Amino acid sequence: MRIDQAMSLGPHVFHAIAFVENIPLKELAPTYPEARRTMHELSFAVSPEADGTPQGQVFIYPFGAIVFADVPKVQREAELARLSAARRGLTEAAATEDITVCEDRGQKPVVAGGMLTLDRLTPGRASVVALTVAQSAAMEYYERIVDEMSVRTDRIVQGLEARGTVSLRTRPLHRFIGAATSTRNEVLNILHLLDKPDEAWDDPGMDRIYDELKAEFDLGDRYGALEAKLRSVQESLGLVLDVARDRRIVLLETTVVLLILLELIIAVARLG
Repeated sequence: MRIDQAMSLGPHVFHAIAFVENIPLKELAPTYPEARRTMHELSFAVSPEADGTPQGQVFIYPFGAIVFADVPKVQREAELARLSAARRGLTEAAATEDITVCEDRGQKPVVAGGMLTLDRLTPGRASVVALTVAQSAAMEYYERIVDEMSVRTDRIVQGLEARGTVSLRTRPLHRFIGAATSTRNEVLNILHLLDKPDEAWDDPGMDRIYDELKAEFDLGDRYGALEAKLRSVQESLGLVLDVARDRRIVLLETTVVLLILLELIIAVARLG
């Protein structure tokens, strides 16, 4: 079954699901022998009808997202079970996103009321739509965990402001800083896919579709906000860690001075 035969007529519904874990596409190859695999995407047609007529497409992305285009709910559940069996340890959906696409001959790509209208939905254009919707779902998940991290950082900073110091137990702080750094690196490494897809350079229609969807999902501003929040979290945690280190250094120096005084007192006592 060819991918370019999989798009049915009428409105097309793209449903994206993002997971916590990444999905190595190479490891999925044995489970999806019918799929077309590139560095950034694994895609294949599905046939929910008994006669084997292609009805939709599935797109799987390495940054932990799957998109169903014109795939009924029952078939979606079957494909999710198939993916979970192939990718052990896959958690439940962390975020979802949807977009409806309508074809109108002569219509330039435009998004209005949460619906993308264009002249025709080619396989290449469907791939661009799927990727953009997947990015938005992944972005929603990262926004959630970064917001949680930001709230936790605010509590630590507020404690520093109230007490003027921090706990001497810096191991939990080190772990939290490590988690923040890891999350920032993952966001930067994964969401660089917000760069315009290569397909968009070859088709002015794809270019317009990408720009419309990127504006609809506000991907550029959301990505910038994520970077700013992560940078703020790292800077705040760095300040707190410096305070904790300074306190430990002062405590160490005080201990050394007291030990020296104790040694002097003992020495004087012996001489007396």
